[in-house]
Amino acid sequence: MESQGARNKILKKIKQALKTPVTVPFPEQVADTPIFIPTEQELAISFAQKFTELLGKFVYCADESELVDQLKSLIHTKKWEKVYSTESGWLDDMSEYQFDPVNTDDLANCDVSITLCEHLVARTGTIVLSSQQLSGRASSVYAPIHICIAYTHQLVYDLADSLVQFKKESEFMPSMISYATGPSRTADIEKTLVVGVHGPKEVYCFLVDKLTD
Repeated sequence: MESQGARNKILKKIKQALKTPVTVPFPEQVADTPIFIPTEQELAISFAQKFTELLGKFVYCADESELVDQLKSLIHTKKWEKVYSTESGWLDDMSEYQFDPVNTDDLANCDVSITLCEHLVARTGTIVLSSQQLSGRASSVYAPIHICIAYTHQLVYDLADSLVQFKKESEFMPSMISYATGPSRTADIEKTLVVGVHGPKEVYCFLVDKLTD
């Protein structure tokens, strides 16, 4: 009984504290960005570790030429014949490398979809997509396999940093922001983890170190 009384006192104090939150003594000193800013290399390593822990498949590319070689090799190895992508601007840039994956406009029946992204969140291994992209949300959800192309300058540490970047890059926030953290999964059926139920069963992230000069 004595321990129960002590517990109730603690809970009462917490409730009182939540009703009257303590204000920040020096609000002008609260930074919009973290004091410690990891390097791109540290962010890339953190993202790769977390992303692969979540069953994502990570591929590092030194430049866009290597990216195309890796993509061609993967598509050939997996024997994917129906590749879907609506990222026309990016695909036009890749034309000099003789890479044109748009050979189907049927998203519902494609083998794999290729999209760009807004950011990569290192802390959680999350791919951030938005309505600002031509592919929207459908390409990363409906296809059985999703390939995301990203560049090292898109790496951020936390979800909050991603939102800060959105605000810096545009006056208006996108109408839709989507967070993809590895392949879709559920454990609703007898508490057994099942991958690929409500979305792609495989997610690849190709991280390009730098743009081609």
